[in-house]
Amino acid sequence: MTILTVPSPQEITEPAWRGEKETMVLNMGPHHPSTHGVLRLVLELDGEIVVNVAPDVGYLHTGIEKTMEHKTYQKAIVLTDRTDYLAPLSNNLSYVLAVEKLLDCEIPERAQVARVLLTELTRIGSHLVWLGTHALDLAAMSVFLYAFREREQILDIFELVSGARMMTSYFRVGGLAYDLTADFLPTVKTFLDSMPGHADEYEDLLTHNPLWLDRTVDVGAINAEDAIAYGLSGANLRATGVPWDMRKMVPYCGYETYTFDIPVGEKGDIYDRYRVRMAEVRQSVRIALQAYERLVDMGPGPYVTSDRKIAPPPKSEITHSMESLIHHFKLWTEGFKPPRGDAYVGIESPRGILGTYVVSDGGPKPYRVHFRTPSFINLQALPHMARGRLVADLVALIASMDPVLGEVDR
Repeated sequence: MTILTVPSPQEITEPAWRGEKETMVLNMGPHHPSTHGVLRLVLELDGEIVVNVAPDVGYLHTGIEKTMEHKTYQKAIVLTDRTDYLAPLSNNLSYVLAVEKLLDCEIPERAQVARVLLTELTRIGSHLVWLGTHALDLAAMSVFLYAFREREQILDIFELVSGARMMTSYFRVGGLAYDLTADFLPTVKTFLDSMPGHADEYEDLLTHNPLWLDRTVDVGAINAEDAIAYGLSGANLRATGVPWDMRKMVPYCGYETYTFDIPVGEKGDIYDRYRVRMAEVRQSVRIALQAYERLVDMGPGPYVTSDRKIAPPPKSEITHSMESLIHHFKLWTEGFKPPRGDAYVGIESPRGILGTYVVSDGGPKPYRVHFRTPSFINLQALPHMARGRLVADLVALIASMDPVLGEVDR
């Protein structure tokens, strides 16, 4: 199989000649409203036909991975929120699972189930942003308003448990930052009961809409073989018919005990990516309801590890135990010290496989942290899917891939 190489932006600097037709080089971005972040695309165009595309990334680079080397393991969690800012809890989860693997730390069941419930709500919320902005890019205004209406409810749930709507930092090494509040479960149940009806509403507006079909069917297609060669993951890969989902293939947080399906497409075009993500919203509701029922059945319980060398003791202990007070002081001034070694954990984020690689030198701060971010990997297939299409199709194609540039650049 021949892999098409993508020229760098420096290589596309002046008009090229193809036969007797002159092509034009045009910048799209880095502040174009259709690029879903600060992305620059260098386009080579033959009229309105895309001849070549060179993605130019790095405009949101903040040095998060390097900064984490100067934070203790627990304090570095706040930086993970700011990579994929539409799925902060997924970022939290991938990182804390890697650190917990280094520590060989046991996590209470209540925390495990809460993590599953909250990351599935995160997946729904992220897909709602994708759906609303994708529809808006193709001039469907109403869907954007409806999708953000439901997303507000999810952000209210995050605020209920963490005090923050987006940058929650709620998952901690060893469990959760705080216990679930008394009104958490009823609020979640109300949302989950209403969400399938809202999903029906979105699909009534789009799935059989002739304008939507004209802009999405057979546009930006990629086959399974090429998708695998480019390293695609998440809905972008499953839309080609490959049923790969980390929650099924390499289970974590007890996902092997939940019942759900892996939606797949056939053509790998924009329409299939839309249908797969809409089906994923319904499957996330299904998983979240199972997690809800487990939390109801198990009742109150520990939400963080009892190992006081990893998680700080509760205030009730600090008031009468000098040992607990010492643990608290040491953890928040120095941090815990995992043994020397490294660990990698991959999870299924809303955009695909999100992996965290952590290296420990035996000190209280990570020696090295690196993220395998799905948006960065997925974006490299954009030129392959865009060649030969119209510029207007490129706008729809970028939206269908659902990249988050904070995750691409880090």
